Amino acid sequence: MKNLLLRGLPALALASLPLLATAAPASAVSLPARSETMSLFEGIDHIPAAAESREGYARTAFKHWNAGAIPDDGCNTRAEVILQEAVEYPEIAPGCKLTGGRWFSPYDDTWVTAASALDVDHLVPLAESWDSGASAWTAKRREAYANDLATPTSLIAVTAKSNRAKADKDPAEWLPPTATYHCTYVTGWVETKLRWSLTADDREREALLGLAEDCPGATVTYETVPFDTAK
Repeated sequence: MKNLLLRGLPALALASLPLLATAAPASAVSLPARSETMSLFEGIDHIPAAAESREGYARTAFKHWNAGAIPDDGCNTRAEVILQEAVEYPEIAPGCKLTGGRWFSPYDDTWVTAASALDVDHLVPLAESWDSGASAWTAKRREAYANDLATPTSLIAVTAKSNRAKADKDPAEWLPPTATYHCTYVTGWVETKLRWSLTADDREREALLGLAEDCPGATVTYETVPFDTAK
């Protein structure tokens, strides 16, 4: 979607929004200059294979939502995603209270006219990231993951109904009801796993490869977040 193009440079994009501050925080995750682009199949092959374990998982291990890309704008990460993905811009009252506006939820091909009806989904759920590597991360890196505004694939505003149907399932267990969105969804899933150096188990990998068969010419583009960046 066109509005997602803003997500690549969150501080710059948000600087143009009403009532938002213009300075990016010094603590924002800085990305390496070089990005990788490859076919979807190659991207899947680049995800390390490993068994998953949810032992010790707690959602509170991922601090969210934090103050977002611009701490002084009064809007947390969740609200900043919703603002960036608005098709028709809402009014912003003090405390980042949003009224009006219009959004499109690609998971279920649904138009939404109230910000309160939206959830901001972690494309690769927090629990799934824990299972596939985040259990070994520092708390700071987990916070950076949970509030990743620097790419349009990490966080997405969708209907609460579709997000809660997905829960913490991977593509072997759940796909968006809108079949025409499957290739975009799988591409984003792979990009997120590669960006954050996460693994995939055998069942997930098989599902991704099967889905990629229906996405001829699909590519993934990502920039890896170094482990020493988000300590």
